Amino acid sequence: MTDMQTLYTAFNGTIDTALSALVADGILPADVSFKNVALEPPRDPSHGDLATNAAMVLAKPAKTNPRALAEALVTKLEAAPGILSAQIAGPGFINLRLDGQVWLDELAAITALAGDYGRSDMGKGTRVNIEYVSANPTGPMHMGHCRGAVVGDALSSLLELAGHEVTREYYINDAGGQVDTLARSAHLRYREALGDEITIPEGLYPGDYLVPVGEALAKELGRKHKDSAEDEWLPIFREHAVTQMMELIKSDLALLGIHHDVFASEAALHAAGKPDEAEKWLREQDLVYDGVLEAPKGKAPPEDWEPVELPLFRSTKFGDDQDRPIKKSDGKWTYFGADLAYHMQKADAADELIDIWGADHAGTVKRIKAAVAALSEGKGKPTPFDVKLVQMVQLMRGGEPVKMSKRSGNFITIAEMIEEVGRDVVRFTMLTRKPEAQMEFDFAKVVEASKDNPVWYVQYAHARIQSTLRKASQEESFEPSADDLDGLGEEEIALVKRAAQFPREVEAAAKAREPHRIAFYLYDLATDLNAFYSLGNTNTQKRFIVKQDARLSQSRLFLAAAIGQVLRNGLRVLGVEAVDRM
Repeated sequence: MTDMQTLYTAFNGTIDTALSALVADGILPADVSFKNVALEPPRDPSHGDLATNAAMVLAKPAKTNPRALAEALVTKLEAAPGILSAQIAGPGFINLRLDGQVWLDELAAITALAGDYGRSDMGKGTRVNIEYVSANPTGPMHMGHCRGAVVGDALSSLLELAGHEVTREYYINDAGGQVDTLARSAHLRYREALGDEITIPEGLYPGDYLVPVGEALAKELGRKHKDSAEDEWLPIFREHAVTQMMELIKSDLALLGIHHDVFASEAALHAAGKPDEAEKWLREQDLVYDGVLEAPKGKAPPEDWEPVELPLFRSTKFGDDQDRPIKKSDGKWTYFGADLAYHMQKADAADELIDIWGADHAGTVKRIKAAVAALSEGKGKPTPFDVKLVQMVQLMRGGEPVKMSKRSGNFITIAEMIEEVGRDVVRFTMLTRKPEAQMEFDFAKVVEASKDNPVWYVQYAHARIQSTLRKASQEESFEPSADDLDGLGEEEIALVKRAAQFPREVEAAAKAREPHRIAFYLYDLATDLNAFYSLGNTNTQKRFIVKQDARLSQSRLFLAAAIGQVLRNGLRVLGVEAVDRM
């Protein structure tokens, strides 16, 4: 391994070198791609330290069978530095056993790289726009928004760590009917602030969060719009209310540790004529035409279907089940039409787009993917685009579901959640399951001090390390040292092996666009660490601090400090604090 090169990077390089030698020998064709060659820990640790599928995936282009290719590759690998043995398993997998010094070198690399351990140049500066949250600006953030917010933010941090240039974006839906409803609700609160007794009718927002908005409007405008016609005050109240709601939303997101780089306004998009530009360009590419959609047979027509001629986007050309209208019969843009223009705008400044949506928007994924495919292909700049769907979170209290409704004003805000259980609990818990899986958030369970509570267990592991380091320094004057790491045994090296997987986990999670993998990995690392601590309960010679053996203690403290560093690096991806005390 070269200086500052992590283990998996180094041995991926070793395998590439061995495969290149087979190309030079004529065993592999010159144009063969190593893209699908993988290096990972074997499922059974007794089989070795690393395993590769190289012979399995390259046998076909080599026009040979996997075992024959594996035999040739093993000969090259056994001569490589750091490899003690290379053995063929099954149909052609290769298991590698490494020299013990390799793991000690990795331990030193963790310490030397510190906060950069796990950082990768895999993304090569690719510009990725991640749009997440994008909640309607009609009230404070509630738990219905929370999971997507955390997933999007953690994904952004993950891709940055993996070498991408990330833009965090929020799309403000400030051009639809919901903001007119907000303005009317704010006007009622304005009248209330001026002394009127009000009754909030069905269909308006009743939440008390609009009371200060009404008071601010009363202070600024006086009685000017108390009895004026709606068309006079609606635009003014709409703009003011949206501004105030966005300030509230930004404040709520800040409590979660979330800060966006860009806030893109739908109203500004329309004012700049972006939908018209998109339609013009799409018509020039024959991707929009005027036509009439037939009503679906055997079921009720969808909301956007009308038996009139409309401008239709040829989404069927890109895999959708029908062409989609971009305007309504009254000439106003459909949500899809505006969304199409918005994605066109985003694609102009990014190499890749990712949207984090609630699962209730699953029905629109196919059409927007079709639109982005059309736009990017037509402009000669294919733009990868992915939509991550996030399931809602079911809140539980006292064994009963907590119901939420923004219109009734009965919902639990993110601010209330954070005040009750803490930001770290909320963030980590949202990443303990795949985003597409259902999730329950139980107020009691998420604060339990037990192994069954992942956020507590991982933070406890880090706090335990910090406590051990403090105790060693204060009571025994022992400090972490790499002077005699040869004294570390199999149990300690097993911890190093788990820690060494972190850079590989970062790259794998980034490729899959799945930040929850980091949460899973941290739980496994914490489990291994706490298992090692347990050995000391019955055997004092297995403790991190062995009073009569300073050299061994200092080596184990060096190991503990490195494990703590990996925990901190992983928690930073998740946006969770690595606490020193609990």
